Amino acid sequence: MESNSNEIPLGKFQTHGIFATIQDHSTGSMDSCVMIWNLKPQMRAYRFVGHKDAVLSIQFSPSGHLLASASRDKTVRLWVPSVKGESTVLKAHTGTIRSVQFSRDGQSLVTASDDKTIKVWTVHRQKFLFSLSQHINWVRFAKFSPDGRLIVSASDDKTVKIWDKATRECIHSFYEHGGFVNYVDFHPNGTCIAAAGTDNTVKLWDIRMNKLLQHYRVHCAVVNCISIHPSGNYLITASNDSTLKILDLLEGKLLYTLHGHQGPVTCVVFSTAGDFFASGGSDEQVMVWKTNFDTANYEQKLKEQSQPADRVLKELDFSQSLERTSRSGVAERLLKTDFSDDVLTNPSQQKKYPSSILSSESMAALPLNQPHPQEQSGIPSALASTLEHIVGQLDVLTQTVTILEQRLTLTEDKLREYLDHQERT
Repeated sequence: MESNSNEIPLGKFQTHGIFATIQDHSTGSMDSCVMIWNLKPQMRAYRFVGHKDAVLSIQFSPSGHLLASASRDKTVRLWVPSVKGESTVLKAHTGTIRSVQFSRDGQSLVTASDDKTIKVWTVHRQKFLFSLSQHINWVRFAKFSPDGRLIVSASDDKTVKIWDKATRECIHSFYEHGGFVNYVDFHPNGTCIAAAGTDNTVKLWDIRMNKLLQHYRVHCAVVNCISIHPSGNYLITASNDSTLKILDLLEGKLLYTLHGHQGPVTCVVFSTAGDFFASGGSDEQVMVWKTNFDTANYEQKLKEQSQPADRVLKELDFSQSLERTSRSGVAERLLKTDFSDDVLTNPSQQKKYPSSILSSESMAALPLNQPHPQEQSGIPSALASTLEHIVGQLDVLTQTVTILEQRLTLTEDKLREYLDHQERT
């Protein structure tokens, strides 16, 4: 499963609103460059060239002073994100490098490769330290635990492995995935991990007891990437079904399905503070979203609603323009997403959603280089009305599917509890 040339990996946000993407040339040469974007108005984007093949993974250091990139050319580069774009090359892998991640203290790097190994590097000396090699197929992703003592890895051998960095030993393997494991992440408290794969599922384990805690089957296609909110309460997924889904980890259920990408969504990442997240996909679009998970007074918003009882939530609404920007091609327009109707207003349905769900001011999408649809096509009012009606019907269908997904997840959980009880008795 090779990465497509138009996939857009994302580097982790920094608090000052800078993030990175990769951009593949369209000449067929498979050369790639790293793009550094700044969300502040009038700030130019930087393009760094150096890799000899497609870049598959990037990440900022915790301080934001370095950017690491991993490539099909079997190298890692450490960039200084400045006008000069200077970089140092790290070599040790013998296959495509699928991921690169910094430790929380910024002193170490961990990489995952098609050579079936995980390698650890020192950032200060910029040297290879050691390899971890028990996977029997490509390693898609590897990451340090928050305290830096453990490493978790995801592989095409359908396993997730936990490694002790000090002893360099694999201390446990999880075999529950039914397909390749594309991505894995640590919970901020370091006691749990979450993984996603080609079996369309997301699974969470407690690594203290090596026990499966939660299992989500909310997508109808491969799950490519996940990101856990810094609060630890929410998880967002990116899938080939062209959607992003927000999961409430405390309640163990699907909160919302986000539409916007026209094709597979290949990556998603929360900002360091958790107030934004960015998503990228095969449509060559990067979208920046604003969140307000933990401060939205959703019960108050329900009281303020004065809409018909049979009204169903709307998906992303890109019809209202807030402001025009000219950030060196980074974005053409800041678009508002109205979530004021984003819950079933039937009183019997309202209690299914916690007060921390998204409010009308809690999320906005910033698609990069995406013009306003009505300005682009000049749609007549009669046709626009018909299209709005069709979109409304699609919204109803989407909400119905969302409810069915929630019920299916609940049924699976109940069945698992019953089977566990039967095994104990």
